[in-house]
Amino acid sequence: MAATARFDLKLDPKEKELFSKAADLMGTSTASFVRTAAIEKARTLLEQETRVVMSAKDFARFAAAINKPFAPNEALIDALQQVRRSVRRA
Repeated sequence: MAATARFDLKLDPKEKELFSKAADLMGTSTASFVRTAAIEKARTLLEQETRVVMSAKDFARFAAAINKPFAPNEALIDALQQVRRSVRRA
């Protein structure tokens, strides 16, 4: 895949030196090192933030709750009755 988008980043000289040394150890360019590290961090973060983790007990309670028949609460019943009274059908 050819890179077509640009991302400029201003760094402290010590940060740039740190990245350059790490890139040398990896045998790659500084840009490639930073790109790879950023991709890995972003994927890790997004995976953590989009996954729901719960105990087996919590999962059993969750599954039971979503599998039981829906029963509207009193507030929903009242809201539906108000709408039915105020909306006229054509």
